[in-house]
Amino acid sequence: MLVQDNAHTDAVFCQHLPAAEARALAARFEVHYTPKNASWLNMVELEPSAIARQCLHQRIPTLEELTAHVAACVAERNATRATVKWQFTLEKARVKLDRHHQKIRATNSPD
Repeated sequence: MLVQDNAHTDAVFCQHLPAAEARALAARFEVHYTPKNASWLNMVELEPSAIARQCLHQRIPTLEELTAHVAACVAERNATRATVKWQFTLEKARVKLDRHHQKIRATNSPD
């Protein structure tokens, strides 16, 4: 199973692998997309994006310097306690996902 946001598709395999190998690999996954309007992956992607904006906007000549720049950015974000305001509460999740739970209960209930 592969969980991904809607910005990505299995076409990415074709960008990096021969077509037959890409199709075979893509066929191994059962893809589940996160909701377009509330993707938790977008929140996860904020951290690498922030690091890229803070320290990767320049050419960094060596791996050692890159590692040091990224470590400094991470340390700064940790020191400022950067957070994401999660707005999808447990109660909202229960309401939104109730129809799916009803289907599961109906499928699993003895007749």
